Amino acid sequence: MLESTLLIELFIFVLAIFVGFEVITLMSGANAISGITILGALLVAGQVGVTAGTVMGLLAVTLSTVNVVGGFMVTDRMLRMFKKRPSERE
Repeated sequence: MLESTLLIELFIFVLAIFVGFEVITLMSGANAISGITILGALLVAGQVGVTAGTVMGLLAVTLSTVNVVGGFMVTDRMLRMFKKRPSERE
C-alpha cells in the first residue's frame, strides 16, 4: 500500500516537472511572437500621414507591448519561485 502511494506521488512529481517546463517554454515562445508583432505594428504605425492604418498600428504597438511586458513579468515571477532563498545566516 505504501509503495503504491509513493510510486503515484513520484509519478505526479515527475509529471509536474515536465508540465512546468513546457508551460515556461510556451510562454517564452508567445513573448517572442508578440515581439514580432511589435515590429510589424511599428512598420504600419510609422507610415507617413494620419490614416486608419496608422491609428491601428499605434493601437497594435500599445497592446503588443503590454502583452510582452506582462508575459515577461509572469515568467520572471514563475522563475523566482525556483530560486533559492537566502538563509538567516547569510
